[in-house]
Amino acid sequence: MGAGRARGGRVDLDRSVQHYLPGLLPEERFKEPVTVRQLLNHSSGLPHDLEGAPGTSLDDEIERRHAYITFDDVIRQTLRPEGRPAPGPRFTPGTRQEYNSFGYRVAGKLIEEITGNSYQDEVTTRILKPLRMWETKPVMPGRSKPVPRPYLPGYLPQGDGTPVDVNVQGGLPSSMTSTTRDLDRFVSGLFDGRLLRPAQAAELFTVPTGADGKPLPYANDSDCNTGPGKGTACYSVGLMSVPLPDGTVLWGKTGSDPGYRSGVFASRDLTRRAVYSTGTSALPADGAPPVSLRLAMAAFGN
Repeated sequence: MGAGRARGGRVDLDRSVQHYLPGLLPEERFKEPVTVRQLLNHSSGLPHDLEGAPGTSLDDEIERRHAYITFDDVIRQTLRPEGRPAPGPRFTPGTRQEYNSFGYRVAGKLIEEITGNSYQDEVTTRILKPLRMWETKPVMPGRSKPVPRPYLPGYLPQGDGTPVDVNVQGGLPSSMTSTTRDLDRFVSGLFDGRLLRPAQAAELFTVPTGADGKPLPYANDSDCNTGPGKGTACYSVGLMSVPLPDGTVLWGKTGSDPGYRSGVFASRDLTRRAVYSTGTSALPADGAPPVSLRLAMAAFGN
């Protein structure tokens, strides 16, 4: 998807989710239109995944690590939960930014609805095959299996402290296993024009702004920026910007699953790139782990 309409004219980023997926957002709680662009640049104001659900223990996470949840499942359990109050907007769409993976669950549902194909098929056809990412495999329902050796081990500790290898996991339709080599192929192909036309690529390096032309403020006492930009938007349509002390701006994305943390970042001209993957012994958490930050600073010479 790029500026205005997606390739083929099938999706307009400035049309609403309510237009493309009528009834998905309960009208009594979500009265303002939420655009596709706002889903992708984290300015939708939608609730977070399973917002308001009780927390889970490490033992619970270990027990259900093979579970596979569809986009429909996570959307229903977030917007129309049973046994707890249903959440409303966190802020008016388009007025603030706050990282929110739930917007990408809705976007995944939109992709399947518009194309008539599974998310995995669309990603394979549009990204994995063109970039020859042969080591990247979408997670399929009911087909959880170990990553081929050698692999990076990740662990979760049971209540008694015993570590459990959580290499085999379920996940969402958007879940994949990959390698640092394939992630480097991905960011290179994303930035060098092999995947996107110029207007579409420009969306990757543009943070949302308000009516005054300034980056949107970041919401709910959280932050994603440092230095002069602290307190303002740092996410574009799909990527995060990270300014370095020498003025270079990196663009990329972190990710986490139980037992694992990873990330890929590059300068826009691809002269500076870094991919990291670390095994942990904890649940997913916000921010990059300290070891990855040390690696990144070494790689980028700061």
